[in-house]
Amino acid sequence: MKSATPELLPLLKQYFGFTSFRPLQEEIIRDALAGKDTFALLPTGGGKSLCFQLPALVQPGLTVVISPLIALMKDQVDALQASGVAATFLNSSLGAGESRGRLRGLHNGEFRLLYVAPERLMLSGFLEDLKRWNVKLLAVDEAHCISEWGHDFRPEYRQLASVRDLLPSVPVMALTATATERVRADIVKLLKLRADGIFIASFNRPNLTYRVIPKAGPYEQLLDFVRARKKEAGIVYCASRKSAESTAERLTNDGIRARPYHAGLTPEERSTNQELFLRDEVRVICATIAFGMGINKPNVRFVVHYDLPKNIESYYQETGRAGRDGLPSECLLLFSAGDVVKQNGFIDEKPDPREQQLAREQLQQMVHYAEAADCRRAMLLDYFGEQFPGTNCEGCDNCLSPRATFDGTLAAQKFLSCIYRVREHGRFSVGLNHLVEILTGADTDKVRKWGHHQLSTYGIGKDLKRTEWQSIGRELVRLGFVKQSTDKFTTLELTDEGREVLRTRTPVTLTKPAAAPEPRAHSAGEIACDEALFERLRGLRSKLAEERGVPPYIIFGDVSLRQMARNYPTTDREFTRISGVGEKKRIEFGEKFLGEIADYLRTYPKQMFADDSFQTEPPPAPKPRMNDTIRESLQRFRSDESAEEIAHHRSLSIGTIHGHLASALELGEPGISLDQLLTRAQQQAIEAAFAKAGYNGLSGAFQLLPAGYNYGQLRIFLAARRAQPV
Repeated sequence: MKSATPELLPLLKQYFGFTSFRPLQEEIIRDALAGKDTFALLPTGGGKSLCFQLPALVQPGLTVVISPLIALMKDQVDALQASGVAATFLNSSLGAGESRGRLRGLHNGEFRLLYVAPERLMLSGFLEDLKRWNVKLLAVDEAHCISEWGHDFRPEYRQLASVRDLLPSVPVMALTATATERVRADIVKLLKLRADGIFIASFNRPNLTYRVIPKAGPYEQLLDFVRARKKEAGIVYCASRKSAESTAERLTNDGIRARPYHAGLTPEERSTNQELFLRDEVRVICATIAFGMGINKPNVRFVVHYDLPKNIESYYQETGRAGRDGLPSECLLLFSAGDVVKQNGFIDEKPDPREQQLAREQLQQMVHYAEAADCRRAMLLDYFGEQFPGTNCEGCDNCLSPRATFDGTLAAQKFLSCIYRVREHGRFSVGLNHLVEILTGADTDKVRKWGHHQLSTYGIGKDLKRTEWQSIGRELVRLGFVKQSTDKFTTLELTDEGREVLRTRTPVTLTKPAAAPEPRAHSAGEIACDEALFERLRGLRSKLAEERGVPPYIIFGDVSLRQMARNYPTTDREFTRISGVGEKKRIEFGEKFLGEIADYLRTYPKQMFADDSFQTEPPPAPKPRMNDTIRESLQRFRSDESAEEIAHHRSLSIGTIHGHLASALELGEPGISLDQLLTRAQQQAIEAAFAKAGYNGLSGAFQLLPAGYNYGQLRIFLAARRAQPV
């Protein structure tokens, strides 16, 4: 079968301005075009939308996208229309006249993509219309909403499976950015996916930095953090509506343009505040968890959790709203033990005991993440069943500034002994706070009532503060020496490992609690480009966006502007090479941006950038994992099939196969010879390109090479070079 890939790449550049795919996009798109059901789990910023948008441009007919949020529909349709794609949406925000006009267009076959809410889709008249509209693909975005085990369950999603009976031959694509194995299985089952293609990308977001600091005057900490990031946009997540309101008001009073967002506002207020944020007229949104799902603003440079999230899945999803464009962005969590008490209070309000138990388990995992001294990136990936390949991610506080440890053997012995004595004394266990009261010799009603003031461990921990003992107790739980129940009244018990430590006096190393860091200077973007020109281009972008009534990033994202401010394009051809410049945007905006750059250069000289810290293509893939598609290409290669033969047999592009083999090389797989994949002349040409452009990225070298080379070949060359003995 002839590969459809050569037809995809020109469309990818024409409409979206990219010259290569992100990980797994091509395979997902090919399966969809082949009429197969697909399940795609790609991280936020991993290019989920393209997986259904590009097939809509390849084949005739209509692609229907089921989306849970009105804001997301309008946002994506605006972006598609700006790129020359015939797209529309139908939802409750439209008047009757607008809806009728769009329905006429759908009946006349004028659109390639339709975005619709699930409740609108399930109306009987609408379902009948679907039969007449030549539907070629059903895409269910934010598919985790169908599962009650997901972090954002929507009951209306449960009805979507019935569309399979109505359109049995139409392939279904389910997409999400975050889902545990349990939720993934739920999605496949409830949507009745004939899921031959299940694609799970890495959960790693290498451009995000994760930090947790103890609360110590949280508003002042937040204000210092935001002030150090001038002109940058961010989201501050708060646990309550009141907190979101008051924080936004205080920031505004201190000169930071901020607005609240929560379910207690009217729909008009929420819509206005969100629109101001999307258009860069408001710099900070202070929100409850009601804000964010599907928000396509790519230049969110920071996400701050002012309060503790209820579980890791919500935390991952919310932090994922930072840095969707692949540029460096920050995730900060302010943590205090008091937040744990608040969350437990919310859990106690749940009517279902089973829900309470699950929520407590999830909260314990979140607390462990916040207090642990291990790599935070590795902990997040482990939660989703993925192993981080390194020992230092260089992108979290624990890896960048490891916390000090101390000999905690004596403290551990005291704590474990206290658990043992309490259980021995009364044949029942108690919670962390009560144990701390015993250790510190507190004179309380409960201590006297249960006779715990008579225990040999009573008062043996007066040398430490209550907060220190609480931290020690939680770390002993993380280390596996103590087990914490998930009942309404959580209690602590010794594990077998804890009993062994107590019996043998095994040395125990504990971690000192994190201290609040001093405010530090912050370099916006951390990408080498002409910042003065970048600001000029931002101003032009804002003006053009205001004229068209769309958010600025619909015109161009920060990635595109920073590349313009780095490469100084002066011709139409050079402008076309900018990432994100498709055909329609070149025609519509090329003259204006080239004119702005030329005007700037009449006054200021070009700056030179020795490093290659900026990628002209979409953000690079995280360190590869050996997934099934890479494994199949590697097995075929080891069976003496050439890269060209593998591409032909698998109906994939040669660049994709080269990428698979490069990943295998980067993973240290043996049996891959550079001479089998690149001729001597190709190796010499690539070597010369890297020598001129530098070895810190692929894009510089790629631009220097003639037509016929692909990024996979460059990755192969670098991987083989790094594998050579020094």
